[in-house]
Amino acid sequence: MDIAEILFVRTWWEFAPPYSVFDQIYHWFNVSEGLAWFVFAGLVWQRGRQHSVAGRPSRLEVGYAFAFATFGLTDLQEAWQQSSWLIWLKLINLITLAVLRRRVMTTNYPEATLY
Repeated sequence: MDIAEILFVRTWWEFAPPYSVFDQIYHWFNVSEGLAWFVFAGLVWQRGRQHSVAGRPSRLEVGYAFAFATFGLTDLQEAWQQSSWLIWLKLINLITLAVLRRRVMTTNYPEATLY
């Protein structure tokens, strides 16, 4: 086996006929999860607008909302195909979300106790 193929280009799962029960559950779970991440992106955007100057959220809040939206896009992609490159992309996006959350909370909401 070529380790580079496993780490970067292998397709692990695909939503293709014939659909098993697992395929159906996995597909619709990822579609639902992707939509939930879009809702979170909208909530972050709205919160940023409410706590902004002149109705415009800070660049940090915009980036945070964008990171939620891109994570939602990766879940929609995962609903159709799970591959190594997608796992890496999701990991990078998750780390970005964690870093941005920490920065947003400490910069914009220092009185908050939940990090």
